[in-house]
Amino acid sequence: MSEYFKHDSAIIDEGAIIGRGSRIWHWTHISQNAKIGEDCSFGQNVYVGSKVVIGNNVKVQNNVSIYDNVTLEDNVFCGPSMVFTNVYNPRATISRKEEYKNTTVRAGATLGANCTIICGVIIGKYAFVGAGAVINKDVSDYALMVGVPAKQIGWMSEYGEQLDLPLEGTAKATCSHTGITYSLTDRKLTIEQQSFRNDN
Repeated sequence: MSEYFKHDSAIIDEGAIIGRGSRIWHWTHISQNAKIGEDCSFGQNVYVGSKVVIGNNVKVQNNVSIYDNVTLEDNVFCGPSMVFTNVYNPRATISRKEEYKNTTVRAGATLGANCTIICGVIIGKYAFVGAGAVINKDVSDYALMVGVPAKQIGWMSEYGEQLDLPLEGTAKATCSHTGITYSLTDRKLTIEQQSFRNDN
């Protein structure tokens, strides 16, 4: 008996590695050699390439394609129909498989519905990319990004609430849900006091 759930319509290629407790739903295709951690969820019509690495507890909503050279760390959320790319300048008549660029999404980040991630970037831990945004450069830890192209408009807590902080300067804010205190210095946000509890 498999240690993960697979819907009858899903396709799992031989050689794919899928962790215990993961759930793979309707018409989803996991390619050979893809590496997927424990307790992940893949909604309807998801594609995972063969050179993809996915951590634990990653949630991928409907109609998302995760192409080669994408890495998703633990606890990443991919909203419905969001888009990854792996070639910066594609042409139908020119093969650029040797030019795939690496894209990394750090632990806890959220990628909103219909956003687009241009390949070759690093999205920081617990960053929050708003619905429909286009990311074409690296994103800082905890940054809130919106727009086309995306710009940072604030900072997000690990809980997923916007913090009352300026974009730059020196300041502190405490998340009312978790008691975590965040410290801002030189456009970099870090945790000063860790007391996070996940009651879910």
